[in-house]
Amino acid sequence: MNPTIFFVLLAGAALVLLIVLIVIFNFIGIWIRARVANAPVGIINMIAMRLRRVPVDLIVDNRITAVKAGINLESDQLEAHYLAGGNVNQTVLAMIAADKAGISLDFNRACAIDLATKGTGKTVLEAVRTSINPKVIDCPNPASGKNTVDAVAKDGIGVRARARVTVRSNLDRFVGGATEETIIARVGQGIVTSIGLADSYKDVLANPSSISKHVLDSGLDSATAFEILSIDIAEVDVGENVGAKLQAEQAEADKRVAQARAEVRRAAAVAVEQEMVARVAEMRAKVVEAESLVPQAMAEAFRNGNLGVMDYQRLRNLQADTEMRTSIAGGEGSGAGSTASKP
Repeated sequence: MNPTIFFVLLAGAALVLLIVLIVIFNFIGIWIRARVANAPVGIINMIAMRLRRVPVDLIVDNRITAVKAGINLESDQLEAHYLAGGNVNQTVLAMIAADKAGISLDFNRACAIDLATKGTGKTVLEAVRTSINPKVIDCPNPASGKNTVDAVAKDGIGVRARARVTVRSNLDRFVGGATEETIIARVGQGIVTSIGLADSYKDVLANPSSISKHVLDSGLDSATAFEILSIDIAEVDVGENVGAKLQAEQAEADKRVAQARAEVRRAAAVAVEQEMVARVAEMRAKVVEAESLVPQAMAEAFRNGNLGVMDYQRLRNLQADTEMRTSIAGGEGSGAGSTASKP
């Protein structure tokens, strides 16, 4: 054999042996661990995972965990969920918790819930645990800055109430269902409606359970990711007299309207008064004008012979008698007649 070919073959065999040793060194421990746990994963699959930048330890360990819990999950399923951006650990633990609790949860639904909760601060494992052990939600949420839901009964008295809602996750509606914020909003709306339907605030204080019954009968958990188990009124108290406050504000508004209307009438009266003063002044001007024509008329009568000296004298005597009678009666003066008597 040609020495050159021999050395080439020898180098190739050494290279293959080196690659085999590297593979064995990297994957033999994981392969043995999976084989011993009766959850075997092929060496070829592990190499393919490494090439796809999938953490082999994560996939194999979670497959072992699932198989040991009685759930047969293939490595390809776990790898696909990891590549989709899911949390493989939480998904496997959630399936185990659901299986132990007797809740039907297949791998596809678990993956969907895990992807749906991504970025919300919640996990699929938490959803399953809430389905097993119901959780309590405060209404209103203390984080909103309000401690009670305020409403007004028919008698105008305000009532403040705080409720605690016990809910359980509905895994069948978890994907696409409304969240806790919707539950809180709907329960708050139901409390306001229930108090508003009460004839008196005393009815609410005497029977707080009527609020719970009304809210539960409204089917507030429809199209949500939760099932409402109970609504308990933790606190109910009397608020301010909203009816009296509104009546007082209405009375104040009516008073201002009446004052404005009275001011309009006063302004109209002042305008009419000024108009009358102007008309009086106009009439006086006409009287003065007419009085100024009397001497001219008398002079004309003298010239034409229509008025004699004796007639003029009798007119003066009549005017003097009238002025005397007016003075005796307490008049202010002889008036316009004395002016007219002057030639």
